[in-house]
Amino acid sequence: MIAYGRTSGKKNFDRDGENVRNSGAVVLIGLKDAETAGLNCGACGYSTCSELEMRKGTEFDGPVCAWRLLDLGIAVGSAVKTASMLNVDNRIMYRVGVVAKKIGLCDDEIVVGIPLSATGKSIYFDRGR
Repeated sequence: MIAYGRTSGKKNFDRDGENVRNSGAVVLIGLKDAETAGLNCGACGYSTCSELEMRKGTEFDGPVCAWRLLDLGIAVGSAVKTASMLNVDNRIMYRVGVVAKKIGLCDDEIVVGIPLSATGKSIYFDRGR
């Protein structure tokens, strides 16, 4: 993550990379081959679901059905809530997903990472910019 931040020139990959380095584990949750909801609702930016055509992006692939992204959000929210109930500090991180996809840890269209830590003080919220 730190190396990717340096080579890409993107902010905070170094900060988040240090968080991951100091974590006990990282959970990855993503969407792979998610079909549209078939609602033709336009929330993805297209009038009909059949217009939604997957393309490779610089970090993630898309577009993705907005309802499937909501499903992903629910899954991620449930995961961090469960960790929290078990007193495991965590933070949802976009940058973890970017690098996990870049280095081939997963081949989801979109993925987020959740680093986990069980120490005396949360390492994810009292951190520098």
